[in-house]
Amino acid sequence: MEEKYFLKISKEHNISVKQVKNTLNLLAEGATIPFISRYRKELTGQLDEVQISDINELNQKYIELEKRREAILQAIEKLDKLTDELKSQILKAETINELEDLYLPYKQKRKTRALKAKEKGLEPLANLIFDEKNIDLDLKAEEFLTDEVLNVEDALQGARDIIAEKINEDQRVRNITRQVFENKAIMNSSVVKAKEVEAEKYQDYFDWNEDISKIPSHRVLAMFRGETEGFLKLNIFPPAEELIYKLEKYFVKANNESSNQLKMAINDSYSRLLKPSIETEFRNLIKEKADLEAIKVFAKNLRQLLLSSPLGEKRVLAIDPGFKSGCKLVCLDQQGNLLHNETIYPHPPQNETIQAAKKIKHLVNSYKIEAIAIGNGTAGRETEDFIRRAVKFENDVQVFVVNESGASIYSASKIARDEFPDFDVTVRGSVSIGRRLIDPLAELIKIDPKSIGVGQYQHDVDQNKLQQELDSVVASCVNSVGVDLNTSSKQLLTYVSGLGPQLAQNIIDYRSENGAFKSRKELLKVKRMGAKAFEQAAGFLRIRNAKNILDNTAVHPESYFVVKKMAEDLKTTVDNLVIDSELRKKINLNSYVTEKIGLPTLKDIFLEIEKPGRDPRTKIKVFKFAQGVNKIEHVIEGAILPGIVTNITNFGAFVDIGVKQDGLVHISELKDEYISNPSDVVSLNQHVKVIVLSVDIQRKRIQLSMKESRMV
Repeated sequence: MEEKYFLKISKEHNISVKQVKNTLNLLAEGATIPFISRYRKELTGQLDEVQISDINELNQKYIELEKRREAILQAIEKLDKLTDELKSQILKAETINELEDLYLPYKQKRKTRALKAKEKGLEPLANLIFDEKNIDLDLKAEEFLTDEVLNVEDALQGARDIIAEKINEDQRVRNITRQVFENKAIMNSSVVKAKEVEAEKYQDYFDWNEDISKIPSHRVLAMFRGETEGFLKLNIFPPAEELIYKLEKYFVKANNESSNQLKMAINDSYSRLLKPSIETEFRNLIKEKADLEAIKVFAKNLRQLLLSSPLGEKRVLAIDPGFKSGCKLVCLDQQGNLLHNETIYPHPPQNETIQAAKKIKHLVNSYKIEAIAIGNGTAGRETEDFIRRAVKFENDVQVFVVNESGASIYSASKIARDEFPDFDVTVRGSVSIGRRLIDPLAELIKIDPKSIGVGQYQHDVDQNKLQQELDSVVASCVNSVGVDLNTSSKQLLTYVSGLGPQLAQNIIDYRSENGAFKSRKELLKVKRMGAKAFEQAAGFLRIRNAKNILDNTAVHPESYFVVKKMAEDLKTTVDNLVIDSELRKKINLNSYVTEKIGLPTLKDIFLEIEKPGRDPRTKIKVFKFAQGVNKIEHVIEGAILPGIVTNITNFGAFVDIGVKQDGLVHISELKDEYISNPSDVVSLNQHVKVIVLSVDIQRKRIQLSMKESRMV
């Protein structure tokens, strides 16, 4: 990468060239973003994962720009048309648009009207008109009549076609057009004729106009979806009169017959060539921007969901509720292993309430159950009511309602079949519900993020970019929490920095053959675990009850010597240093600063030895829906209800109030004062209090508000 791009990236992200250079060097050496962010703070100047990712993305764009520049130079050179001036312009071009505009006149085209006119020998006439020569055009045009050019109008039309293409290929003209589009273009949506009834769900967009600079991403994606489904027609247009006036001012310098022909060519060039070309460009830009916004929201929601509060290692009874088919029960141990499964029928049509209550109580006592997880799908509220009402526990058993989105996807997947080959999908689904309570991250990474239900328009956005971003979020979450080397699944290990599917499988195989890992160093015995992979992964893997207490922390093995030195200086052991807070108070971190290890890393080390093995996620809280509000018919306007935030978009938040139909809190109803981003106010799984503004039972729509002023 050229030095000039280091400077560009540094300016764009307001960081030093040194930070950019060091970060890109680390990435080029094969370091992962989580590793760089956590363990190379001195080199990057403490850049976080988002900043490192942004640097990498911008760097990739510049690499693509250089590849395209080289390809264009080679293509024009093959045509033997690469002048020194053109080469200089191409080398100076800073954007893809600039490059493509310069290449446009030399690009191989289908047989255009201009090309046909040139083949008929009309280019000299076009040049006379373009130069606005003050001549008798009819008389001049007669000189160009042939068997193919039958009359004067044919000759003038052909000349105008040549001029129209020349105008369209003028770099300055295209930039003028872009500027007007950018500042003043409108996006129009209209219904396709005779499809008004079929397109009812897009009724809001039957006749919609909005400035392209202001249109929000969710609206863009909705309209594009309507167009894809054949219900809407979309059109992007600037004020044509203003744009044509600018183009005439740029080209027309005289006032004669040639000038009039030139004006006609300008109008034709705009409507037939320029507008469609630049409109396509802006359609792509608008869609790309909307995609990025939607992906950003999806990624933020996914991060919050994956980092949901875990119950931790508790014995759980999990219930996948149902009516006619019954409620499938599973009992799990502290690690989520299946101990028992069966079915109860507390609801209609069987109504075996007493037997079901006895069974639940028996299982709780037999398997020493500490918590109950109830899926929030069909019969979820009824099952929760049944558990709370009918079952009285001797022990302090907590009851949780668990979001089961995607559980059915998991239960039918190869991963689930491999885990539970002898059980059907109902058992697997129940296990997933229970494990989501114990450790949401470890369970949810087994499901395609697009099936978890925290995004919008995920099937409409660029699928490659979406997948890349979601994979990045999953990896970030896994590495920020850390992974138990001896109990984690292959799926979880796959996302650890430096591993991937093959090394994850090799770790599982090693565990099966040799038993639990006793130290991080033992990782080097795993097949294909080289020094580089070990360096990238070791700090994110934990070994509980390891001989070296640091193996259960985020302290990287490369820094163990520092902790050992601290302990030696205090004439104690590393274990005592971790246990004794008074000893730690005597440590002066500045004394251990070296060329390679600075204060940022030392502070991280200090935090880790204070709380070895700690989980950075917050503790889970029990939540209860309002009693008696189980269906949308029970929801009354003006009622104040508890709810859980299930999804966040740019236009508001969706809240589960326990009626199987989430309500919408529009962005304008999230807070009494103005806010621009819902994520500034709410987070996924947050427990909130809402007031019902309106209920539309027929359309299954519930409008809610979180404004305190409405609840007074």
